[in-house]
Parts: sequence; structure tokens; C-alpha cells
Amino acid sequence: MVTRYLTTGPPGAAVRFLCAHGAGAGMETAFLEVVAGLLARRGIAMLRFEFAYMANRGETKRPVPKAERLVDEYRAAVSGALSRAPLLIGGKSMGGRVASLVADELHAAGRIAGLVCLGYPFHPPKKPDQLRTAHLQGLACPALIVQGERDPFGSRGEVETLRLSPAIRFHWAPDGDHDLAPRRSSGHTREGNLTATADAIAAFAGLAGGAERGLSAFNADHERPATATGSAGFTHQVLFSCRSRAHGVHHHAQGRTVDGGARCADGRRDLAGQVDVP
Repeated sequence: MVTRYLTTGPPGAAVRFLCAHGAGAGMETAFLEVVAGLLARRGIAMLRFEFAYMANRGETKRPVPKAERLVDEYRAAVSGALSRAPLLIGGKSMGGRVASLVADELHAAGRIAGLVCLGYPFHPPKKPDQLRTAHLQGLACPALIVQGERDPFGSRGEVETLRLSPAIRFHWAPDGDHDLAPRRSSGHTREGNLTATADAIAAFAGLAGGAERGLSAFNADHERPATATGSAGFTHQVLFSCRSRAHGVHHHAQGRTVDGGARCADGRRDLAGQVDVP
């Protein structure tokens, strides 16, 4: 199967982010549209793709495969997305989990520069004992996990008790759920949380304030897991040697390019990741 990419971002972007969808919705959710638009304004191109079970959902309803069965599809998507620009891999919920399973091998081979997970499913909702973190304890690939503080797939209180690799950095969305959305009573907004998410990814990529700022500033502002030990090996290293430039936002789909941006209409909720994966 040939991977189809939906690309949002400047042509010739300094950094590219290959992003897979969550278990319950495809690559065109409101959540991913907004994040893609915000990253494009920061000089990062997001390449979205769908696993075969989701891409073929119009033909027949297929069950969600186990994450381990999707790793070959993710490897194929990486092969098709490689260019001269450094590549981050990751995804929303399940998509990020699949990416995390192949991150070390791809990073060791020099094919990717880092991992970004948007709402990692540390465990199924209401089942905190069924952890999906064994491979994260020894992860060597530089990683950023953006997580809502009250995510039912792993809240801040739960995650901070886990033993995770020091290669992993966190950005916490205040009062955020699995889609990083806060409650109205919290004083925070969905727009603010998603904007901060894009800023965190840009900083992780070394694009915030120029390459000389890069991860040094990111590490000063963001947190390691509370129980992590050892050295991440990249604490004062910039992932990419490049500088952010002002770009327009472009969408590329099946060879077509149009100017545009992404907006989340009031009341729309992203369902990606709300369906759990076995």
C-alpha cells in the first residue's frame, strides 16, 4: 500500500513532523488540523497519514489492530517521508504509541531526529495497572510527550510516579484532557493549550528563538519524569541546526497545494484516541 500524506506547512520546511492519527479517528480531525496550522506558522511541516485500517474504513468497518501490528506501516510511512530536512515522528494517542515502538531503531539508523507524542496512552482509561511503558524505560531517542494534566490515559499524578527514560521530556497542558482541552472553570483555554503545545514542539526542534536557543531553553522550562535517573545525553544539545523563518501556511493533498490555515470551530471535539486499543 502506498502511503498518502496530508502535508500542512511551508515548502522547504526546516523540520518535518510525521504524525499518525489516534485509534478512533483519522488524520483530518479538528485537533490535528489546528496543531498542523500552528506548527506551520513556526516553520514546521506536518505530514499526516493513515494506517490501512483507517484509510479503508469507507469500504468496510475494521477493528483497531494492536499497536504492535502497525509498526511496519509506520516504518513504510517514514521511508516515504524522508528528505533532506530532519524528521520528527510521532502522533496522536495510539499513533504516538506506534511511533514510540520504532523510534529507537530509526534514530540509531540516523533516519529520524526525535519523537513527539500528543497524548500518550500510558494505560487504558480506568485501568492504571495495565501500563504500556516497558519500552519507554530504556528509550534512547530524544522524545517529547505533550500530555493533559487530567488525561484519563495517564494523568500528571499517575505519570510522575512512573520510571521512564531521561531521554523523555514532558510538556503538561494545564487541566487538559486527552485532547489537551481544559474545563471552562479552570481559567485555561483550549486555544491557549494548543498554542503552548506548538511552542513546546518548536522549542524541542530547536526552532524557538533560533537554533542557538534550542533544547537548552526547552530543558530549562520543561520537566523530566520525577523518577528518571541518569543523563539524557542531549540536555544541552540542539536537535536541529536551523533557524525559524516566517512562512505562509500551505496544505498539500494528492499533489495539490492551496494557501490556508486550520481552525477549530466552536464546539467541535476531536475523537482521536478516545477509542482504546487492545
